[in-house]
Amino acid sequence: MKYFEVKFTISAPEESLQDVRDVLAALAGEAGFETFEETPEGLMGYIQQEMFDADALDGMVTALPFCDATVNYTVNEAENRDWNEQWEQEGFKPISIGEHLIIYDGRHLPPTPSHLPIMVQIDAKLAFGTGNHETTRMMAAALTALPLEGKRVLDCGTGTGILAIVALLCGAIHATGYDIDEWSVNNAKHNAALNSVEQRFTAILGDSTVIQTLHEKFDVVLANINRNILLADLPRMRQAMNTGATLLLSGFYREDTGLLTTKAAASGLVLKAEHHEGGWACLEFELRN
Repeated sequence: MKYFEVKFTISAPEESLQDVRDVLAALAGEAGFETFEETPEGLMGYIQQEMFDADALDGMVTALPFCDATVNYTVNEAENRDWNEQWEQEGFKPISIGEHLIIYDGRHLPPTPSHLPIMVQIDAKLAFGTGNHETTRMMAAALTALPLEGKRVLDCGTGTGILAIVALLCGAIHATGYDIDEWSVNNAKHNAALNSVEQRFTAILGDSTVIQTLHEKFDVVLANINRNILLADLPRMRQAMNTGATLLLSGFYREDTGLLTTKAAASGLVLKAEHHEGGWACLEFELRN
């Protein structure tokens, strides 16, 4: 998958530079940017080439609500290499999520716990999808609080497969995940095997149109994706849900919760819980009809 690297150069008073960065990242995230790095001059953003829209980007920069700040940007094709090479080589330290879940990789084995939490091993080939990001942590924590015994789970944008694997280790009978990235699908299958749940996990290459090919309904639907994709895909996700099913959403900022709640309500989904961490949000809905 090819990406553009967009270098945003911000001219602003020092006391407002971070605010401009934060708002710029939020707006760029709505425009399809997936990840950011702060730089002394401003911000570096990465977006899939097929999602890049120069006109939308120009409009976003012009609309920034800062009268004392200007933003210029340059676009280059990102080097086609493993952006997470350091993660592959070094791995990550064990991550505890609540009292019930520990996520680790084979390079950093966790200490033997005094209790019996759920232990999930993830090969550290992607920084996002290991539990280090706030959205992944919130989704995983919400999963451990659900009654999953015997449930069927759909994981939209499965990535490393971490959320589907957590659900299976919490008692789900089967999980189906899809992702637009072939590498992610293969990695999710690999991680399922590491956790001995590969017989109960199906990973499919594709976008949300995959849902229309599945001849089953699900009790739990998971989606940790950016806001615009969630808004577009919510109707398909709802079609895949049994009455009484749970929908867990994350991947967006706290200020976006109103948009998503309104869209979900139009599909008969009732908000049951809302979680926040570091400006990010996670929403839990139930399908009542």
